[in-house]
Amino acid sequence: MKLSRILETALYAENLTETADFYERLLGIPRLSEDPGRDVFFQLDGQMLLLFNPQQTQIASTNPAYPIPIHGAQGQGHICFEIEPGTVEIWRARLAELGIALEQKLKWPTKPAISLYFRDPAGNSVELVERSLWF
Repeated sequence: MKLSRILETALYAENLTETADFYERLLGIPRLSEDPGRDVFFQLDGQMLLLFNPQQTQIASTNPAYPIPIHGAQGQGHICFEIEPGTVEIWRARLAELGIALEQKLKWPTKPAISLYFRDPAGNSVELVERSLWF
């Protein structure tokens, strides 16, 4: 028995609406579900991106159908999205088109990969990189 992949990734944002709008534009997909002021979920290819308001997820659930334990994080997190090989410059142009400031373009010295780093409205570090960085 083994764990084979990450199914969900959670980021925390007090400015949930603004951050959800950012990911909707970046990912080019609609929100799968939303509990206003608490969470917004996006479904990618076999994975989920969960955005939570940390103020709300630190309050115990009162819904008996969803007795989810309290959780949360404070401060800036990090997420990395895999991009198709050879599309770094296309993504760089797309970020500029969306008005997203590039924080860093990094050519990895030991791998055939280039990362693009930028911030979401909550200050989380967002990275785009080809799979060759790790595999």
